[in-house]
Amino acid sequence: MSYIRSILEEIGTVLERQEAGGMERIVAALQNKRIFVIGEGRSGLMGKSFAMRLMHLGADVYVVGETITPSIGREDVLVAVSGSGTTQSVVWAARKAKELGCTVIAVTTEPSSELGALASLLLHIPAATKYRRANESASIQPLGSLFDQCAHIIFDAICLGYAASKLEDHSSAFHRHSNLE
Repeated sequence: MSYIRSILEEIGTVLERQEAGGMERIVAALQNKRIFVIGEGRSGLMGKSFAMRLMHLGADVYVVGETITPSIGREDVLVAVSGSGTTQSVVWAARKAKELGCTVIAVTTEPSSELGALASLLLHIPAATKYRRANESASIQPLGSLFDQCAHIIFDAICLGYAASKLEDHSSAFHRHSNLE
C-alpha cells in the first residue's frame, strides 16, 4: 500500500503544477476539428487511450500510423505526446503538421524541446521522464511512468471538458462504445 500512496502523492505534486487554463485552451482547440494523435511507447498508449475516449465522445479522431488514418490537412489538429519532447517520429509528425498549417498541441515535460518549439499550444506536464532532468519532479517510479500517469489523467480531464462542450454524457458515449466484445 505504501507504493500506491507514494505514486498518488507524486501524481498530485505534478498535477498541482498544471498551468491554469491550459486544458480549457486545448478543449477549445479540439472543437469541430479532425484530431490526430501521435506518440511512441507508453506515451503513445496514453495518446491512443485519449483518442479512444474522444471517439466515444463523438470526435472525428485518428491515431497516426494506423492503416485507416487519412491524410492530415490545414484545418486539423495534431496532438503530439512525448515526455522528453525529442522522440523523433513525434517531432517529425509535428514538423510536417506545422508545415501543412495544422494546429500542433505538444504534450511534454520539456517546453524548450524540439517538440515544444513546434507547438501551437503546449501542455506542459512537469513530471519525471527516463532522463531525470533537473527540472523534472522526483519519482520513485521507473522511466516515464509518472509522465504517462499524469498524461492519462489530464487527457481524461480534457475529455470531460470536451464532453461538456458537446453535451455528451455517459449514455451517449456508451452508444459509441465497442459492441463486438
